[in-house]
Amino acid sequence: MSDTRPVPAELVGLRGSIDNIDAALIYLLAERFKATKRVGVLKAAQGLPPADPAREAEQVARLRRLAHEADLDPVFAEKFLAFIVEEVIRHHEEIAQDHASGTPEG
Repeated sequence: MSDTRPVPAELVGLRGSIDNIDAALIYLLAERFKATKRVGVLKAAQGLPPADPAREAEQVARLRRLAHEADLDPVFAEKFLAFIVEEVIRHHEEIAQDHASGTPEG
């Protein structure tokens, strides 16, 4: 059973803003992954490991500070970054394997 009451204009406006923010997040993540792919190629070419725990720890601390400043739950921010970093490392491992086997990165 659906609700047939009209949706308040403020709710429509807020949903529109949320949709815009979601779209921006997707495009920002796409740009981030383009950059991290280039990092993976550079690491593979230089024989560097896919993961950099010291860099990751610095990023976690930085992101927690930013989250606190932005009034965002730092635990959530850290979980979000961990999810992204896990995917980046997976990509870097694939790039390193491709590089080692002579397969071009694409």
